Amino acid sequence: MEGNFEQDNVREITRRIAELRDACGYSQDEFAQKLGIDPQVYHAYEQNASAIPVSLICNIANLCGVELSEIMTGISAKLHTLQIVRSGEAKSMKRYPGYRLEDLAHRFANKTMQPIMVTILPNDPPAPLVSHGGQEFNYVLEGSIELRWGEKSFVLEAGDSVYFDPVHEHGQRCVGEKPARFLTIIAE
Repeated sequence: MEGNFEQDNVREITRRIAELRDACGYSQDEFAQKLGIDPQVYHAYEQNASAIPVSLICNIANLCGVELSEIMTGISAKLHTLQIVRSGEAKSMKRYPGYRLEDLAHRFANKTMQPIMVTILPNDPPAPLVSHGGQEFNYVLEGSIELRWGEKSFVLEAGDSVYFDPVHEHGQRCVGEKPARFLTIIAE
């Protein structure tokens, strides 16, 4: 019985690794190449995780920008506050301490959400920095915006998204010569 439990646990780790690889947009061969191991060896690891070295799992966590505990337990860390996902570049997410995009539905479950469509013109003055409770998700539809978040500043293009803790002062402004439109969802 104990052996079955351990084997089931190992299968879950393997499943999470394969899902993470898919979410980052890698084939098995590409992933093996990024990890610096023989593709046949990696294929065997995904089929039978009992042989996978913990050091390799650490390398996978680093490559995909997740905590080792997320792979081992399936539970996302809650210490994160901001993540930017670049359009079409899932395999090279610009990751700050932040939630994975696929966690968004879970994080917004059973919350009151307030979706707002925002248009900012190139000559609009920067909005004052604000803070509020809840969680905020922005998805840029057109143009480019600069997100100021605490002491940091990020430029987001059409198709980019960001999820963050709005308790830190933040604000958005248009950058570029075309109007910027983005969808913002605030969940309390």
